[in-house]
Amino acid sequence: MAEEKHHHHLFHHKKEGEDFQPAADGGVDTYGYSTETVVTATGNEGEYERITKEEKHHKHKEHLGEMGAVAAGAFALYEKHEAKKDPEHAHKHKIEEEVAAAAAVGAGGFVFHEHHEKKQDHKEASGEKKHHHFG
Repeated sequence: MAEEKHHHHLFHHKKEGEDFQPAADGGVDTYGYSTETVVTATGNEGEYERITKEEKHHKHKEHLGEMGAVAAGAFALYEKHEAKKDPEHAHKHKIEEEVAAAAAVGAGGFVFHEHHEKKQDHKEASGEKKHHHFG
């Protein structure tokens, strides 16, 4: 008797040959979830969609900032290497290294800002209360 391997996943995946069939009565689907319309925390479907769209936008900008920080950091390391390799133009390479390092730090700050905005939109979409301490 062959044992089936059960993997615990966050989401339910279809097994081979199994198609999704909504319940005929409109109550519960094959996975045990209600098929009734879900009311969002804000109570306004358009508002919820706008907030989730903003959340995705901030996530995209966060990823772009991460790539910028990595690229600027890599360029700073490259310039540091060039300063050692080319002593005749070392001063120029050191300046470019410092500029690239500053750009990497700035990109990191932008990533931090976008991550905060994304979390704020997520909380707003889920209807969590806002706590504004210290100001």
